[in-house]
Parts: sequence; C-alpha cells; structure tokens
Amino acid sequence: MAEFIMELNDEQKEVRDWIHGFAADVIRPAAAEWDEREQTPWPVIQEAAKIGIYSLDFYAQQYFDPTGLGIPMAMEELFWGDAGIALSIVGTGLAAVGVLANGTEEQIGTWIPQMYGTPDDVKVAAFCSSEPDAGSDVASMRTRAVYDEAKDEWVLNGTKTWATNGGIAGVHVVVAAVDPELGSKGHASFIVPPNTPGLSQGQKFLKHGIRASHTAEVVLDGVRVPGSCLLGGKEKLDERLARARERAKGGGERVKNAAMATFEASRPAVGAMAVGTARAAYEEALEYARTREQFGRPIIDNQGVAFQLADMRTSVDAARLLVWRASWMAVNGKPFTAAEGSQSKLFASETAKKVTAQAIQILGGNGFTREYPVERMHRDAAIYTIFEGTSEIQRLVIARTLSGMPIR
Repeated sequence: MAEFIMELNDEQKEVRDWIHGFAADVIRPAAAEWDEREQTPWPVIQEAAKIGIYSLDFYAQQYFDPTGLGIPMAMEELFWGDAGIALSIVGTGLAAVGVLANGTEEQIGTWIPQMYGTPDDVKVAAFCSSEPDAGSDVASMRTRAVYDEAKDEWVLNGTKTWATNGGIAGVHVVVAAVDPELGSKGHASFIVPPNTPGLSQGQKFLKHGIRASHTAEVVLDGVRVPGSCLLGGKEKLDERLARARERAKGGGERVKNAAMATFEASRPAVGAMAVGTARAAYEEALEYARTREQFGRPIIDNQGVAFQLADMRTSVDAARLLVWRASWMAVNGKPFTAAEGSQSKLFASETAKKVTAQAIQILGGNGFTREYPVERMHRDAAIYTIFEGTSEIQRLVIARTLSGMPIR
C-alpha cells in the first residue's frame, strides 16, 4: 500500500505541468466561445486526443497511480482551464468507471476502447442513471430490464435524464431495475452498443453553467442488448439478487447497487473538478486585486479584500487535501469509515460555490460581466453541489456512516 503523501513526485509534476499547459493554451482561449455556443467542443476534444489526454491509456495510468493522486491532479488542472470544456473531455470517464466498477475483464477490454475512439475519429460515452422521478432517490428508478431467456437478450424500457453525452454517445451505460421489489438492490448496469435500435435522444437541456457539455434525456424504447452486455454477467447478478432477497428477510450481507458503486468511485474526482474551478477563480481575483487601484492604491491593500483572499486560498487548499485523502484511500482499498469520499465532494463543491461568488465580489461590477471569466466560473460551480449526489445527499451519507442510524 502506497504511503499517503501531500506532495507530487517528479513524474506527477511533469504530467501536471503538461496538462496545465494544454488547459492554458487550448482550453481557456476556447472557453467563452463554446460556453456561448452551448455545443460539444469536438475540435478541443480532438486536440486532447491527439496529444493523448483524451485516451484510455492516459486515464488508466492516472487511475492506477498507487498514490491515488493521478486522477484528482488531472481533473483539477483541466477544470482550472474551463469546467464546461473539461467535462466534455472527461465525461466519458464516468461511463468508463461504471464498466470498471461492475464489468468483467472481457467487458472492460471490449467496451472502454470504443468509448474513446481514435484521435482521427473521437467518440464519447454516456452513463445513464438519473430519471425524471429518480435522481437522489435511486430506489424509485422506473427503467426496466427484462431478460429474454430464449434469445439471451435483455430488453430495456424507460427514460433517463441529466445524462452527460446522452444521445450523442457511441456507447451508453444504462442502469435499470431487474427486480423492482428489491429497490436499489435490484438494479444492474448494461452496455448499449452504438446504433442500437430503440435508443434515442430526448430533450437537450439548456443550462445555467457547464454549457459546453452536452446534457440530455435518453429514451429507451424496446432496446434489446445481448446477454453479454449485462455488466458483471448474469451469474454474478443472480448471486447478488439472491443475497439481497435473503437480507430483505432479515439476514445476509449488505449489497451495493451498480449506480452507487459508480458514484462512490467518482466522488473524489468530482471534488477535484470543484477544486480546479475554485482555484481558477481565486487566482483571477488575486491578480485583479493586485492590479486594480482605488483611492491611489491596489485594492488588495484593504483588509476587506485581503482577508477574503486569505479565506479563499485556505478553503481551496483544505478541499484539495480532503480530495487527495479520499482518492488515496480509494486506490489503496481503505474503507470510507467516515464517508471520506462524500466529505471530499461536499466540502470541495461548497468551496467552489463560495469562492467563485467571492471572486465576483472582489472584481465588483467587472466580475458580473462576461468580459471576465469569474462570471462563467460562478455559473459553472453551481453544478458541483448538485450532480453525482447533492450536498444534502452527501451530508446524509456522512451522517448515516457516522451514526449507523437510518437518518432521513
């Protein structure tokens, strides 16, 4: 097990600087344009693919970094560039994590490469869990998967919402109920291959922030996928459902559902995204405060401004440390006995909202205009306390973990 350290090694620093250069030279100059267009920035994704940032190999190297710092370091730098474009670049990763968390080695080797495509023909993937009536309440999921034993196929019906890359993706990973009576324990994840009949894009959402990232509904109408597209395989699913049924009768072990396994693995990464946005806003405010003069002196000379910047930097650094701790624990198999993954996501998300708001305040009227990026950063930061588990859900997870009680 790798020792928990608070400093990147030389190789990690080299990778960080490489990603930072891409974020500064390619992502930031394009940020305002794609925010206004509200379209997927395919040219930027392709540039990322050409240099190896948008690729299976790159994310695998970071994912298997024994220190656990590879993914959060990469996420922070990309989202420092721009949250909307960065999410378009890394959004495929959530679907990939879904396969890594629940799939067999054969499924991982078959489907994850198809999620990314090639530098000359880039693809994206989508993870589809939320529904119009089942966001945080995953037990209310209505999408159904029914097994057709005669054809060894699964038939999927339902509507998913808030799906990053939904409808424009080649590969969709869909969470569906196979045994509704078991609630969230009766869920499973399925691969829906490219061009599968019955899958279509529903409403595309016009959003407050992260506007360069495509978010839409995904409609599943009699979608048939081969039995081999059930992540983990049917034998493993049957065993898990049997354990869940036994537990429902009063015995057996705790069983995690497919969607929650994915969210648990990705929460520290979302925290790192929030840290990137918060850091970017802090740096913009710091530079502005150093150069903006009022009453004959830089505004940073005023305690009211300087103290805000001190608090902003402290919060950003604290959020990063929580994210790094959770990431290290996850990679090294240490259990989240105090819901450390949720802690990192909660604190970093709230920090991003607060710090970006403070940045606007320091810039004053300029901060409220689109001529300065903190306005966009503030809009982008709002999503972190909502997606992949709201702040309220994170607090609930933490409280339940600490107390051992079914707090509602």
